[in-house]
Amino acid sequence: MYQTKQNFLVQKWVTALSVVLFVIKITAYYLTASLAILSDALESIVNIVAGFIGLYSLYVAAKPRDEDHPYGHGKAAFISAAAEGSLIIAAGILIIYETIVNMLSNETVKSLDQGIWLVGITAVVNYLAGAYCIRIGKRNNSLALESSGKHLQIDTYSTVGVLLAVVLMYYTQLLWIDKAIAFLLSGWIMYNGYTILRKSLAGIMDEADEQMLKTFITVLNQSKQTNWIDFHNLRVIKYGDLLHIDGHLTVPWYLNIHEAHVEIDALSQLIKTHFGDAIELFVHTDGCLPFSCAICTKADCTVRVHPFEAQLDWTLENVVSNQKHSIAKQG
Repeated sequence: MYQTKQNFLVQKWVTALSVVLFVIKITAYYLTASLAILSDALESIVNIVAGFIGLYSLYVAAKPRDEDHPYGHGKAAFISAAAEGSLIIAAGILIIYETIVNMLSNETVKSLDQGIWLVGITAVVNYLAGAYCIRIGKRNNSLALESSGKHLQIDTYSTVGVLLAVVLMYYTQLLWIDKAIAFLLSGWIMYNGYTILRKSLAGIMDEADEQMLKTFITVLNQSKQTNWIDFHNLRVIKYGDLLHIDGHLTVPWYLNIHEAHVEIDALSQLIKTHFGDAIELFVHTDGCLPFSCAICTKADCTVRVHPFEAQLDWTLENVVSNQKHSIAKQG
């Protein structure tokens, strides 16, 4: 609950900051008539719209589960990110349009020295705010907040490019640079919009996050306990800030229900220690079978029917498999 409130609070500040930075950039545009600065200002409009979308998505995602939404409302965060990515792409197209119109009207830039200072201020503020958003978003597993932070940092990189172009124009008076930078910036903006859109659609479609799975498996391998003979049929799904994890844990067949539950509690605590409290864990316990003896490291087992042969490392391939592990599967 604390993480959800923190995400919402950070997003409110990001949205307010986007409005302030837009005012500064649009002021710089009116002072200079620079297309490059206009491009940067148009992207800030997207920041404002995306900020409000992000706020709404975090508000919806924070709602408790109900009969109609048994897994909660976390998918709203992916819809927010998809809208944000689409808006970024639209901003890139709008920049191209404005550049072409400007070329046909043959307008020239002016007062570049004043624009340099204003644009420089927005670059510094955007970068710091974006870095903070990404840090909190990763810590709280919030895609909406991470997307906002990434968008702010993308805005920073484009702003730096605009700033360099304006400085170059100021000292060389090569005014065609303004239009060239606007075209380049539009391509960069549309590419980053695509990456955000692609990630959000992957979340909506419950596409497997391979990097997250690898990190998860590394944690399991490093802290594997003796009674955890194998772990398979792993599934990890993100519902906004919530990670829904299910899998099958093979334990010695002679453990009673209480003893098996102790192992699940230990697994749950391990996962929450490394991935936070926003975890929903469902583990099905399987009893070991005779072929499990070959990979079982339990030295004091009194019912072993086959000698131990080799420890089987858990990998992405064998942990997501729906089959129990055996020594034959190690190769």
